[in-house]
Amino acid sequence: MIFGRIKSLDAILATAEKKSLPRSLGAFQLTMLGVGAVIGTGIFVLTAEAAQKAGPGMMLSFVIAGFVCAVAALCYAEMAAMVPVSGSAYTYTYAVMGELLAWMVGWALILEYAVAAGAVSVGWSGYVVGLVENAFHIDIPNTLVRGPFDGGFVNLPAMGIAGLVTWLLVIGTRESAAVNAVLVTIKVAALTLFVILALPVINMDNFTPFSPLGFGGVSAAAASIFFAYVGFDAVSTAAEETKNPQRNMPIGLIGSLAICTIFYILVAAGVIGSVGAQPVAGPSGEALNPGSTELVQACSAIHEAAVVCSKEALAWTMREIGWKQVGNLIGLAAGLALPSVILMMMFGQTRIFFVMSRDGLLPEVFSKVHPKFHTPYVITILTGIFVALFAAFFPVGKLADISNSGTLFAFAAVAIAVFVLRRTDPGRKRPFRTPGLYFTAPIAVAGCIYLFFSLSDDTKLLFVGWAAIGLIVYFLYSYRKSHVGRGLVEMHEEDVDIPPQPVPPLPGAPTPGGQDA
Repeated sequence: MIFGRIKSLDAILATAEKKSLPRSLGAFQLTMLGVGAVIGTGIFVLTAEAAQKAGPGMMLSFVIAGFVCAVAALCYAEMAAMVPVSGSAYTYTYAVMGELLAWMVGWALILEYAVAAGAVSVGWSGYVVGLVENAFHIDIPNTLVRGPFDGGFVNLPAMGIAGLVTWLLVIGTRESAAVNAVLVTIKVAALTLFVILALPVINMDNFTPFSPLGFGGVSAAAASIFFAYVGFDAVSTAAEETKNPQRNMPIGLIGSLAICTIFYILVAAGVIGSVGAQPVAGPSGEALNPGSTELVQACSAIHEAAVVCSKEALAWTMREIGWKQVGNLIGLAAGLALPSVILMMMFGQTRIFFVMSRDGLLPEVFSKVHPKFHTPYVITILTGIFVALFAAFFPVGKLADISNSGTLFAFAAVAIAVFVLRRTDPGRKRPFRTPGLYFTAPIAVAGCIYLFFSLSDDTKLLFVGWAAIGLIVYFLYSYRKSHVGRGLVEMHEEDVDIPPQPVPPLPGAPTPGGQDA
């Protein structure tokens, strides 16, 4: 029975105890790790996307997306503290709701991490190109720095940064906690400077009309802006390297989310109040979709003199209000710091693939470790190729929405898993208990569903198609190869090249062949 294939929580935790990963991360490092993963393309770039969908109403969009993310974070915190192992939502679902749903969550996480890395690469490209053009007074042809949907042909800088990060991951270069803290400081300092300079010049008239496209536009913007909060769940992939995870994981998850939410609201207010954030309309006054050729044409007609047309919204805003060098500094900060987000996303992706391959659900070649660098280089290179292609040809808004569809599915699955586990295993030790679970978990699930259906129709159709492909792959390959289904011991990171061994049957238990031992 498919739904009967459930990984024992006790076995998962026993596996974690056998591993030798050093536990060196405390609450502060986890919080900085979370802030580093969260603050990135979402706030630096998607502010323009949100303005095109909701206008000043994106302030409310940030609140809605932040609330949904908060209740999901509370559920994540309970699971991460109780099951401090690799695999994120995939592992949690496997332990509670079975292999099929775990596979679907892992399949959805591909959209979250790999496509998100592509989106961040495009965001990085926009800021770096803007910095080069403004600092050196040169004009780079859009053909080489924008994809087909954005009025160009190929985004070479985005493709290049994705390739560079892939190479770093293959040779085993991971940011140290100190380097990560420096990069987080750069991003936070840039946002703080933006807020300090933008808030004093706010014109309240720019907030009217507050919601030019109605609440539907606010909801659509919230669904896109949700991407700005993605990354906090990547903290859970560091659970095995965390000191006292039962205490520090919840602090890292919720603390990083709270810090980011405050910044987002202040930054959004600064953009709206200083330069305005009304959507650009078509020739007949119709609403134009972000990332569409129609919007590109409309922006060209007004010489891109609107924040919704900018590929570097915050730097553009600073230049418009007279702080040209500060705009360049923000571009520089984004150029320095966003690659760390790409690295974090791709690292999370390869480790999810690694765990799924270790469980037999994906070919074992995916968990093959490089003999010199000791990294899962096969899946890292494969992931890097797809990330580079995403970044080269698609706009950031479309990539963010596609990523959100996978993320929302995974978050909803975790919320359900926490709820189910409280019912099926109430006696298990829970160092952190989600407050008001019977209210929090359903709200988290409902919020994820609401944001999912607020995404564009083509995004929803793409997710359904991706899920259908995932089911086909599962039943053609993964169902037969699953280690749990075949009664094999889970492979560990340190002995990944050793074939899994059959579990010796207990006295009186039936053997795989059906005969009593």
